[in-house]
Amino acid sequence: MSTSAEAAERPRIPAELKVMIASAFIIAIGFGIVAPILPQYAADFGVSAMAVSAVVSAFGLFRLIFAPVSGKLTQTLGETPVYVVGLLIVAASMFATAFAPTYELLLIFRAVGGIGSTFFTVSAMTFLARKAPPQIRGRVSGAYASAFLIGNVAGPLLGSALLVLGQRVPFLVYGGALILAAAIVFVMLRRSRLEDRANRDSRRRATVAEAWRMPSYRAALTSGFANGWATFGLRNSIVPLFAATAFVGTGWFIGADQLAGVALAAFAAGNVAVVLTVAKRSDEWGRRPPILAGLVIAGLATAALGSAAHPWMLLVLSLVAGAGTGLIVPAQQAAVADIVGEGRNGGSVVSTFQMTQDFGAIIGPLLAGLIVDHLSYGWAFGVTGVVMLIGAAAWTAAPETLPARRAAAG
Repeated sequence: MSTSAEAAERPRIPAELKVMIASAFIIAIGFGIVAPILPQYAADFGVSAMAVSAVVSAFGLFRLIFAPVSGKLTQTLGETPVYVVGLLIVAASMFATAFAPTYELLLIFRAVGGIGSTFFTVSAMTFLARKAPPQIRGRVSGAYASAFLIGNVAGPLLGSALLVLGQRVPFLVYGGALILAAAIVFVMLRRSRLEDRANRDSRRRATVAEAWRMPSYRAALTSGFANGWATFGLRNSIVPLFAATAFVGTGWFIGADQLAGVALAAFAAGNVAVVLTVAKRSDEWGRRPPILAGLVIAGLATAALGSAAHPWMLLVLSLVAGAGTGLIVPAQQAAVADIVGEGRNGGSVVSTFQMTQDFGAIIGPLLAGLIVDHLSYGWAFGVTGVVMLIGAAAWTAAPETLPARRAAAG
């Protein structure tokens, strides 16, 4: 356990990273607003569960396709310009989504949003990996994840409340939030943007081939795929549909449509509770323990979702699954940052990790939607739980990435 003297010597989170964290909070609130509404919005076009899931998968598909481009642009232009452009692309897609006249155009607008999303995600992860001091990488990843997750708690609740103003309003609010976040980063990180231009050629680059030789990177790709399938795929497509259809007429104090938003908020609340209390300990405990525990906890809770017979059971299981995911995400991001190394440009390494996660977010909703159409929600959740346990199995054979722990083990 670290002493008070060691804690005092640890560097503080740099101001420029705090700007990114504040931007993440704004983005997350907007994303949380539309997450529980989008599946129902798509379903209003009279399409199947698989077609509804395709709206989520299209977003992930274009994130996957453009991830290599985002990595190269980040290496060429620097992180902050790519970040700002990405936010503006997603903002434009949100405004277009609000007025989509057909299902086909809705699908196209969401796909375009995926391009911008991978731009700002890859550039942000690369920025954090390069700027975060090694001693506090877990703390920085935890703070960044916390900002997203706190926003994701408030967002679904706010989104459910905004529904009284019409289904288009949440998308317009999200678009406005993204423009605000882009403005903050553009103004506050001007110095970093100029430094990127001056230093990009002098920074040593981490390559995918180098990272692939590390078993921990291969494990991170496996667990990233599983997390993408469950958290960014199934969670944002099938869970809202399940909540809105399986509990109609239960006589609960909120309607089935609003329950979808509350379920996503419960998931995010579990995330926040863990990230704010436990996740930052990966700087002391190592990356493997929280990743392993998180995958097992989230996998079992997700598998059990289909057997939820009452709304309160859905909320409790969502809370537990969120807590498990809260263990996974910050430690996994810190592990990738460990692999990249301080001061190096890891755009391609980070973008490959992001591509794998996005591939899970594409496959997950489509297969889950197909399973729901032909079998049941229970089967869809059960298969997802198994996928997460496979991710845990990959980490059982992978070494620790935390430099201090790795040195002690060696």
